[in-house]
Parts: sequence; C-alpha cells; structure tokens
Amino acid sequence: MKPVYEALKSEYERQEEEGFCIANIDGMTNFIFTNRFGNPHNPQAVNRAIKRIVDAHNAEEEVAAKKEKREPVMIPRFSCHIFRHTFASRFCENETNVKVIQEVMGHADVSTTMNIYAEANPEVTKEALEKHVILR
Repeated sequence: MKPVYEALKSEYERQEEEGFCIANIDGMTNFIFTNRFGNPHNPQAVNRAIKRIVDAHNAEEEVAAKKEKREPVMIPRFSCHIFRHTFASRFCENETNVKVIQEVMGHADVSTTMNIYAEANPEVTKEALEKHVILR
C-alpha cells in the first residue's frame, strides 16, 4: 500500500501547486488524477497507454524468453475499468460495512456494488471459512 499512498500524496502535492480539479462530470467531482490541463483523464487515452505498455512488455518478453529458452510471461490486455473491479473486490475483502463500500464506489444501489463489482477471491473465502470455524 505504500507505493499507492506515495502516488496519491504526489498527485495531491502537484494539485496543491497547480490547482485542484473543479470538473463536474455526471454529478461526480473531486477527481484525483488529472491531465496537464487539470481535467480528469479520458478513459480511452488511459486505455491506449495501457495497451502500449502491455504490448511493449510482451514484445520484449517474447524476445527475452526465446533467448533464454523458456516460455514467455505475457501480460493479458486489460482496460482501466479492470482497476475499478479490482479495487472494489479488494475493498470488499477488507471492509465489512457494505454502505461504506457503496458510497466509495458511487453506486445508487448497493446491489450494483455487491453483484457486479465485488468478487469472491477463493483464497479469501477459504481464510474466512477457516477463521469462523476456528472461532467457534
């Protein structure tokens, strides 16, 4: 979590100097990450950057793996929306108040949070079951 904290702190300090985002998009405000014009990043631009990074890694990995006579470790393509799902899943694993999770995710209905974004990780499910069996 320290690298995440440092990234958020750095962004906060940058915006403290340059100005905080005042954009209002579909009723949402207080965007954390902004572009050089102080506006929220365009998801398509972020997705293109992710694609370039993944494709560059995979190309380099293919060459390195061939040289080292091993199977390449490829990164599958993904979008920035996957980060939202991952965040929601990890948050659900660590926060028991469903209303807090709903509020942070910005959902009008808690069923959206729990049925679409929250995913049960098999390891976490096993740990939870073991914890409850031990506590009985």
